[in-house]
Amino acid sequence: MTLPPGLLVSAPASGTGKTTVMLGLLRALADDGLTVQPFKSGPDYIDPAFHLAAAGRPSFNLDTWAMGDDLLNAIAAQAIGSDICVAEGSMGLYDGVATKGRAGFGSSAETARRMGWPVILVIDASGQAQSAAATAMGFAAYAPDLPFAGVILNRVASPRHERLIRVGMERAGLPVLGVLPRRGDLALPERHLGLIQAVEHPDLNAAIDGYAQFLRENVDLAAIRAAALSGPMPPKAALPKPPAQRIALAQDAAFSFTYPHLLEGWRQAGAEILPFSPLSDQPPPDADLVWLPGGYPELHAGTLAAATTFRATLRRHAETKPVHGECGGYMALGQALIDKDGTRHKMAGLLGLVTSYEKRKFHLGYRRAVLNAPLPGHPAKAALRGHEFHYSTILEEPDAPLAAVTDADGNPVPETGSVKDNVTGTFFHMISGEEG
Repeated sequence: MTLPPGLLVSAPASGTGKTTVMLGLLRALADDGLTVQPFKSGPDYIDPAFHLAAAGRPSFNLDTWAMGDDLLNAIAAQAIGSDICVAEGSMGLYDGVATKGRAGFGSSAETARRMGWPVILVIDASGQAQSAAATAMGFAAYAPDLPFAGVILNRVASPRHERLIRVGMERAGLPVLGVLPRRGDLALPERHLGLIQAVEHPDLNAAIDGYAQFLRENVDLAAIRAAALSGPMPPKAALPKPPAQRIALAQDAAFSFTYPHLLEGWRQAGAEILPFSPLSDQPPPDADLVWLPGGYPELHAGTLAAATTFRATLRRHAETKPVHGECGGYMALGQALIDKDGTRHKMAGLLGLVTSYEKRKFHLGYRRAVLNAPLPGHPAKAALRGHEFHYSTILEEPDAPLAAVTDADGNPVPETGSVKDNVTGTFFHMISGEEG
């Protein structure tokens, strides 16, 4: 048995328009009657929600740095029953960690190679003509064993511009799968962590319909479908087990970032996931564990500070049962959050953490954490892999450190997380436990 045929949409760098191309392609293929399984290469928790909106099917992350073979196999198997897989790359095609002589560890190229998916390279053709072919040819030749489907040219200024670029592509022997004229209305709105959340887009479905129509008019969908290749069926493997049987999961505009493969694994194992909204001052449902995921609490700090019912019931739960927060959830468990204007907002007070956005500092990268204390679903001394992605600064962190945390190069990082009684929290977004 084989998995459905698939492709990976990538680019030489961020900012080329690959996300809008991806969304338009997902919707166009779905409108043609295909069941499309989307994936995202790398540690990204915003794009998969857009993929779900475009394809009508949950999107899953594939990450060759953070995931072992068993987890990659289990996630790939979620494509069974679909007609085609379409994955979106992160950053540039070959961008990844360089460690122990391995360049591009965790890159989109590694994902494509691992899955056997040909690469479609989206090239921003602004300000160049035949030189675009040299860029594409370099990317195709850099890893000769990587299947290469062809290129989609984006932001092409005129028919003459297109003709000049095509001359170069013909000389390089590279298929042109589409030519997208320059348009100023195709950019998705962004904020400091990248795109806004899908749920915040004022009319996302109409926008994706527009992208799909634009692609249908300017790319060869039949050629793209023909370029997709099937890989072998991966051995049977299981998704991560749930950390509890009944899990109260915060879900609203302030708490929205949980990796889809974790939630799917919890569901497949029979756990009950009970959503609630701290922003609506809802109490956590009766559960074995309260889980506060990442998100944007800094944008809603005043509302969270006024959510007295949420805070009181969360504290009662924590007297006897575990509570865990990741990134934004960690900040919400602390004593206070200081917003970008310097206003101090009271948080749940279950940890001593005080964080600030008044002086932003960018924290980004893969993380490996060896637990000093048990985390729901993981014993002390377990090694976990994930990533950190936020702008907040720690002002106070008085509680015991949850883990010894290092970056992808093995260098210690100061964001260790905290543990106090039944409460744990970390800036580290967990992706997987290390496979032994």
